[in-house]
Amino acid sequence: MTDVAAIEARLSALAGRGVQIIDPRQTYVGPEVRVGRIHAGVVLHPGTRLQGARTFLGPGAELGREGPVVAVDCVLGERARIDGGYASGAVLLRGASAGSAAHLREGTLLEEEASTAHAVGLKHTIVLCFGTLGSLINFCDVLLAGGTSREDHSEVGSGFIHFNFTPWGARGDKATASLVGDVPHGVLLRSRRIFLGGAGGMVGPREVGFGAVTGAGQVVRKDVPEDRLVVQPPRAVDIAYSPEHLDAAEPRARRQVRYIAQLHALLAWYRQVRLARVPGSRDDVRAVMTAAIETLTLCVAEREKRLAAFLKERGVAMPKLPAPELACPLAIAAEEPYVDHVEWVRGLAAQDVSRCVEWLRAVEASVIEAGEL
Repeated sequence: MTDVAAIEARLSALAGRGVQIIDPRQTYVGPEVRVGRIHAGVVLHPGTRLQGARTFLGPGAELGREGPVVAVDCVLGERARIDGGYASGAVLLRGASAGSAAHLREGTLLEEEASTAHAVGLKHTIVLCFGTLGSLINFCDVLLAGGTSREDHSEVGSGFIHFNFTPWGARGDKATASLVGDVPHGVLLRSRRIFLGGAGGMVGPREVGFGAVTGAGQVVRKDVPEDRLVVQPPRAVDIAYSPEHLDAAEPRARRQVRYIAQLHALLAWYRQVRLARVPGSRDDVRAVMTAAIETLTLCVAEREKRLAAFLKERGVAMPKLPAPELACPLAIAAEEPYVDHVEWVRGLAAQDVSRCVEWLRAVEASVIEAGEL
């Protein structure tokens, strides 16, 4: 079979499964893509290229609404969308979307109904439910939480950059991940939204509390506490500089250990709650949850790698950080019919919410304690 005939056969097989291919002449599906992982109701617009054996498209997922899409080893849940651009290894949960000219690299996880507008670059970026990023944004190495719904969500204004590189030392480093909100409260969908004003940025590693607002047109260089409106004026700096200059291990090491601890808390939530709730009838949800866990595991490995390199250059040993196995306090079971995760979380009693927060805090605390230098 010729290459063209093989491509046409794969497209025909997808169409037979109920995939809508708007123009087969302008659609490419690589030979490694498993047809059985592309669900009925998927829409592939002209200019779509699917590659990678990990590729998974859930019911109603859509690629290329606004322009060509190259999607390599991406996992999209029910009704998730990439409207245009390039994505590799990204995971988008139910109803999440990325606008045209997206650039989504490995470690990207967008939870339910999280979204970006056009021309947004993400790498090792985690946006919890409903979080929204405007246009012309580079938001790599950040976790964003906060908000309760599509009408009440954390947001990053257009033209924002998270500066995730520090030039000190022989080659510089990326021990600079920033935490906007947190996991133990953020996953319960009851936290105050956060707004990072556009036409500016933030120098990592930073922490921003729930309910905080940073004004537009500034570069945030200090942490922002909860429920504060902050505009930080720049200060003039003109000092001697040596390319070999090294900053001290602290406080950056402590901040990165805390970030890793937050990722472990999120992993515990996914393994013991999100995945555990999925019944056998929802293989599509299970596949997406499994991919999200793989992505979070990758994010932990990346942060540990960056921290180890940062510490080694400063003559400090990398602490051994545990992977906590603290049990979820709730009795979690897969039930038929499956209740959507957001609906389930909203239905939790106040007492159960508190118990989950304390559990996730305990997971975080166990990592932080081990990471003390």
